[in-house]
Amino acid sequence: MMPPQPEPPGVHGRMSPHGADGDHAPYGPRPLDRGNPLPLWAQLLADLRRRMEAGAFTEEFPAEHRLTGEYEVSRHTVREALRKLRADGLVIAERGRASRLDARRIQQPLGSLYSLFRDLEAQGVEQRSEVLRLERTADATAAGHLGLVPDAPLVVLERLRLADGEPLAHDTAYLPADLAEPLLATDFGHTSLYGELSRRCGVKVNGGRERIAPFLPDIRQAWLLGLADREAAFAIERVGRAGERPVEWRETVVRGDRFAFVAEWSDVSRAVALAPRAAAPSA
Repeated sequence: MMPPQPEPPGVHGRMSPHGADGDHAPYGPRPLDRGNPLPLWAQLLADLRRRMEAGAFTEEFPAEHRLTGEYEVSRHTVREALRKLRADGLVIAERGRASRLDARRIQQPLGSLYSLFRDLEAQGVEQRSEVLRLERTADATAAGHLGLVPDAPLVVLERLRLADGEPLAHDTAYLPADLAEPLLATDFGHTSLYGELSRRCGVKVNGGRERIAPFLPDIRQAWLLGLADREAAFAIERVGRAGERPVEWRETVVRGDRFAFVAEWSDVSRAVALAPRAAAPSA
């Protein structure tokens, strides 16, 4: 008696683009259940996550029109699922480029003084900066944070921070000119502000205070960072001190899909101080 012959793929169930039944091809799509009370976008999101975990989309993430065809859903359903993937930092979407998986999310510890330059290098991330502005200036708001009179001379350093060639943060730092004047001759393409401040000015930042809040970048910041319209980011305000003197007022807008803040705690940790709710600053 002849043994039963295996059925060709796709006889039962929907064919995937890889030529196999969705239940047996981890990379392929599975049909959505329109009788399920779970919204279609949530079912689509779950199946895209399943495919990611199985190793799909390593070279390129499928475009909206392909997903609408694969899952037989509307573009609105696809966009809602993709919005959630971007918000969770799993997919990077940039104007003029195909979407792709975010293979590496940069982690930054809280509760300690840190240098973004040093910490990126320590995580094996190639970092460089595009210097947008390095000059003497006056800024009443920054001067106030530095404990100076409104028209005090300052040095401003504005940079677009890149990690592995991709935009990560828009960073603007103000420093008292009487301390930071030597920085005007510095090439900040691949060096840290704190390192140069120590080497050239003899000023070591050894403390400070930082505030982190969700933030909607303005048009220029969104364009610099490659963010979609109305895509949220983190706004970081920092006052850096050398001893008791404020020597740095910094405003940084960081892409939320490429950056995560990490805190360690124990039962002897200091309590977190909750600041009054306030509008995020504009950089």
